[in-house]
Formats: sequence, C-alpha cells, structure tokens
Amino acid sequence: MPRPYFALAGLLGFTLYTGFTMLTAEQSLLAFAAQLLSRPDTAQVVIDLYLMAVLACVWMYRDARRRGRPLRSVLPYFLLTAVFVSVGPLLYIVVKGFRDE
Repeated sequence: MPRPYFALAGLLGFTLYTGFTMLTAEQSLLAFAAQLLSRPDTAQVVIDLYLMAVLACVWMYRDARRRGRPLRSVLPYFLLTAVFVSVGPLLYIVVKGFRDE
C-alpha cells in the first residue's frame, strides 16, 4: 500500500482547523450539536454525516479483523469518529498505511 500522504494532509489540516474552531467558538460542542439538530435541514446533514461515520467504523472493524487485530485496537478510532467524525477514519488510514510497509 502506498504511503497515505493525502490522508495525512487531510488529517492535519482538518485537525488544526477543528482545534482552532473549538478554541474560538463561543459555545460548547454539545450546544453546537443541539443547535444543528434543532432544524430539519441541518439535522439531515448531521444524520447523513453520522451514517457515513457508522459505515467507516464498520470498515475499520472489518479491516482490523482481516489483519488479525482485536476489537480493542480500533476502539480509540471509534471514539474519535463518534466525536469528530472524519478524524477517526483518517487517523486509522494514516497509522495503517505507515505500518504496512
């Protein structure tokens, strides 16, 4: 597998942007989520995003099993996916890609 430089760039860029946004936001992450879910149009986007997150978790789980790794090896990625959605799968791709040489 080629080294995952594209995923690494996405992970770093998005993580830095997320950190900046969270530091400068005037509301908590939970308040922001509640606000998004309060309207049908934004709730649809959040629901769609989390459906993709579930699919990413299924993929990470199956990939880990195929590689002979236990469930506990992907639990940190699941947690990151539950909170920050794309950070978990991106980190999984980066870590997996740099290990598989």
